[in-house]
Amino acid sequence: MNIIVDAFGGDHAPLEVIKGGAMALRDLNVNVTLVGDEKIIRELAEENNISLDEMDIIHTQKSFDIHEEPVSLIKEHKDSSMAVGMKALSEGKGDAFVSAGSSGALVVGSTFIVKRIKGIKRVALAPIMPTADKPFILLDAGANNDCRPEMLLQFAIMGSSYMERVMGVKNPKVKLLNVGAEETKGRELDLEAYKLLSEAPVNFCGNAEARELPFSTADVIVADGFTGNIALKLYEGMGKFMSSELKNNIFAGSGKLAALLVMSKIKKLSQRLDYKAVGGALMIGASKPVIKAHGSSDAKAFYNAIRQARDCVKGNMIAAISETVCSLQKG
Repeated sequence: MNIIVDAFGGDHAPLEVIKGGAMALRDLNVNVTLVGDEKIIRELAEENNISLDEMDIIHTQKSFDIHEEPVSLIKEHKDSSMAVGMKALSEGKGDAFVSAGSSGALVVGSTFIVKRIKGIKRVALAPIMPTADKPFILLDAGANNDCRPEMLLQFAIMGSSYMERVMGVKNPKVKLLNVGAEETKGRELDLEAYKLLSEAPVNFCGNAEARELPFSTADVIVADGFTGNIALKLYEGMGKFMSSELKNNIFAGSGKLAALLVMSKIKKLSQRLDYKAVGGALMIGASKPVIKAHGSSDAKAFYNAIRQARDCVKGNMIAAISETVCSLQKG
C-alpha cells in the first residue's frame, strides 16, 4: 500500500512531514511517497539524520499557499505539491493522499482531480471528534455551506461506512445536529432530512443538540457545512479554554505539590482530546481516501494521518459507500 503525502502542506512542512513519513514507513507497513521539492527534502533529511532510502519522491518546486483561492488549484497551481499529489492518486500511483494544506483546495482537488464516488453529490469534510467516552465523526464540517436534504442523507451513509469499516463500530448510531430533540424542530432542510434519514439504511436515532456532542450521543453527527463548521470551531475553542482555565486555577489556588499531582490527570485528559492522536479530517465522498491533516501538525500528527489513510484503504470504505449509494439508486 502506498500513501502519497504533500510534503509542503502545513505550518511545519516539510521537516515534520518528512519525520512523520519516516515514522510511518518504519511502523505501519506502508510505502510513503513525498511530493515536493526534492532538493529541499533531501537536504533536510540529511541534516536531521532521516533516511529516505525506502521513500519515493515526486518532484515539484511549487506549493499551494493557504491564502490562494481554492479553485486556483485546478489551473494556476496545477503544478503545486498538493495538485501533483492528488493527480498521482487519481492515476493509480498511490492508494490514499494526505495533506495539511488548504481545506478549501483539498475539497476542490477531491472533487475535480480525484473525483467523487459515483452517485455522491458532494465531498464532505469529516473530522473525528473526541468525547468523554468514544470519538464520533462530524460531517459536513465546512465543505458545503448550503445543502439539500438528500446530501445530508448521503453524509449519514458515508459517516456510517467510515465508523463501521475504519473505526470498528457495529451498527453506528446516527443523529442529525439540530436546535431541539423533537422531530418537528429545525428548518425545512432539517425537517426533510429527518424524514429521509428515518427511512434510510442507517441506524438513525433522531436529533442531537449541540450540548450533547461531548457526551457520546452518537457515532455519526450529520449537519450542513455551515452548522457543522460552527460546531467544530466552538468544540475546539472550548477544549483549549477549559484546559487553560484548569491549569491556571490549579496553580493559582493550590500548593505546588498538590498542583503537580493534579497535573498528571490534566495531561491524561489533554491526551484524550488531542487531535494529533486521531490523524485528520477525511474528505469523504472522494473516490479514493483523502485526509486533511491539521494545519499545525507535527510529526506525530502526520504519522497518525498516514495511519488513518491506511485504515481507510484496509477497511474498503470507498467500496462500502459505493455499494450503499448504488442500492439506494436502484431502489
